[in-house]
Amino acid sequence: MHNNKKPLLIASAALLAASVASGASAATLDSVKEKGFVQCGVSTGLPGFSAPDDAGNWQGLDVDVCRGVAAAVLGDASKVRYIPLTAKERFTALQSGEIDVLSRNTTWTATRDTSLGLNFAGVNYYDGQGFMVSKDLGVASAKELDGAAICIQSGTTTELNLADYFRLNDMTFEPVVFDTSDQTVKGFEAGRCDVLTSDQSQLYALRIKLADPAAAMVLPEVISKEPLGPVVRQGDDQWFNIVKWTLFAQINAEEMGLTSDNIEAKKSDTNPNVARLVGADGNYGEAMGLPADWAYQVIKQVGNYGEMFERNVGTGSALNIERGLNALWSNGGIQYAPPVR
Repeated sequence: MHNNKKPLLIASAALLAASVASGASAATLDSVKEKGFVQCGVSTGLPGFSAPDDAGNWQGLDVDVCRGVAAAVLGDASKVRYIPLTAKERFTALQSGEIDVLSRNTTWTATRDTSLGLNFAGVNYYDGQGFMVSKDLGVASAKELDGAAICIQSGTTTELNLADYFRLNDMTFEPVVFDTSDQTVKGFEAGRCDVLTSDQSQLYALRIKLADPAAAMVLPEVISKEPLGPVVRQGDDQWFNIVKWTLFAQINAEEMGLTSDNIEAKKSDTNPNVARLVGADGNYGEAMGLPADWAYQVIKQVGNYGEMFERNVGTGSALNIERGLNALWSNGGIQYAPPVR
């Protein structure tokens, strides 16, 4: 999810952020190679983004970001150690070096990007905050929620967005605050609140956890911009570039029609853009300390951006989310990556 409880978060993070900015986070690539795995911070369990399956294997759109980084750096997408973190824990875990990358449905904001010693490496899901209600409540719009009890997760951007929206629309609400997303949906199901608010993607994920998902609906209003993406520490540009260009490679791959199934055959493609991406023309990994076939490994083992989206959150998944803004720029969306050249 996203989000900031300002006083505590900024105060507690100040010293860590200063030490990170001074260069304490350098040489993450060397550390990852020495360990033999990428330490990745994920959610405590959000279907479609990061959650363990019945066998304990982590899956989701955010998980695939971590797998892509492991494929680029270590040549093996399975070499990831997942660290479940709450919204309040996530930034400290990254600042302290407990994790190498945070990939946990986290919103890119000015405060987080400038005062916490962190860098956002891109956007893997364009989202926005919404509201989920029981169909029995009989409302069709968020403008009908004056006086409602609303379940929210602490340590998230939803708190400020919610207060702003209700104030702007001259409405009041009663906050019902929980520490985790699982607690919010259980509170909603138990009748502790009339409404559950979060990123719309998270609402779809939480709805499938209900005993009767069909009894709840997500209202049409989107009240904020929530660009979600992976985060790294400031002070290590090499690692920042690796995480950033791993995601960019997957977006470019979809645009070029490269998939996990056809990438092998495309290694001999005469299209110069394809040849550069797969490492057949030049070595665009060298400046990042990676082998020439880094992007090939990412696409072969994890897939392009469209493959990741569809299997985890798209219309072929349990969440059944349309691409919308997350479609490529060439297909009516805003997903766009700089070229590999």
